[in-house]
Amino acid sequence: MRTRPLKVALLGCGVVGSEVARIMTTHADDLAARIGAPVELAGVAVRRTGKAREGIDPALVTTDATALVKRGDIDVVVEVIGGIEPARTLITTAFEHGASVVSANKALLAQDGAALHAAAEAHGKDLYYEAAVAGAIPLIRPLRESLAGDKVNRVLGIVNGTTNFILDKMDSTGAGYQEALDEATALGYAEADPTADVEGFDAAAKAAILAGIAFHTRVRLDDVYREGMTEVTAADFRSAKEMGCTIKLLAICERSKDGTSVTARVHPAMIPLSHPLASVRGAYNAVFVESDAAGQLMFYGPGAGGSPTASAVLGDLVAVCRNRLSGSTGPGESAYADLTVSPMGDVVTRYHISLDVADKPGVLAQVATVFAEHGVSIDTVRQQGKDGEASLVVVTHRAFDASLSGTVEALRKLDTVRGVASIMRVEGE
Repeated sequence: MRTRPLKVALLGCGVVGSEVARIMTTHADDLAARIGAPVELAGVAVRRTGKAREGIDPALVTTDATALVKRGDIDVVVEVIGGIEPARTLITTAFEHGASVVSANKALLAQDGAALHAAAEAHGKDLYYEAAVAGAIPLIRPLRESLAGDKVNRVLGIVNGTTNFILDKMDSTGAGYQEALDEATALGYAEADPTADVEGFDAAAKAAILAGIAFHTRVRLDDVYREGMTEVTAADFRSAKEMGCTIKLLAICERSKDGTSVTARVHPAMIPLSHPLASVRGAYNAVFVESDAAGQLMFYGPGAGGSPTASAVLGDLVAVCRNRLSGSTGPGESAYADLTVSPMGDVVTRYHISLDVADKPGVLAQVATVFAEHGVSIDTVRQQGKDGEASLVVVTHRAFDASLSGTVEALRKLDTVRGVASIMRVEGE
């Protein structure tokens, strides 16, 4: 074993960063044995000094992150500060000054992953980011390495624990959205401002990363269709149960049947209770992968939190340190396929549409005609009426999203349709 330690700079010492530092200290001997050399925490960059950080030598703490990554003796920079800047500049500066990088920054990787990979390659350094998607769940490395000889056709997953907790609570207790969100906030699952989670921004960033790796194609955050879950109601869950389904906020990345294009999207969807993802409860994450040779694979576990995310960071740290010792680098960006990223309008799926209609003869015929005129075939229809008003629930066969959009617009113009109560996609069949 080499006795000279590999030096690690830690950018950020919050929930995840402090756990990374703790594990590096408490598991130092094991890490050294697995790597083949000791690892030394050489500096910790924070926004403000003066705060006591258990287990961290105050002499290592600095507010000058730029000076830390420019030192020249740093082997690996671990970036867990999040956001776009200054993280992007600090990472590229680290490459320029001889360090490899381990990051958990999903937003930055989804927006500028190609540029970061190019910078890493230009300087002969590693960029690893297992912790950017699904916390402790080994997912990026299996997609990037274990399935490198296979053809992945679909990645379908629950990649945000906050939203899954809320939807699971609505499903199991009948609670409304706001009630479930309040409980998630009280338990610490939801931030004071939950927008990034409940509006799907967090999941969309992860979908971009997963699609890029799975399909060997550059997929940016702007390419991902995003729809939040704030409009999901207790009534939607009742309708789902009548269909033998539940509702999840899903990240879905798919290769087209002809293999020439891909799509990436995030939105609430009904999935059958028989699907493995339907049983994912609480704040857990799970990702379902479908490939030609391996078939169907499911990855499940805690998707967030200090210890689970730190576990993924440390796994990357071990891999990068091993590469440093051998003078090699791991896999970089693979975008050779360069497939077209299609818009949401080209996606084909099933739909569950709930309409408020007048309770009188001929309504169903009018509605069915509109669907037929737009080339959307109906699978099932359920109507309930009382005192001149009725609800009409239509479940379609598979149709293009663009066709469904035209259908709904035409339905709104019917004088017998009082309103469109909800529209939800049906997935996982």
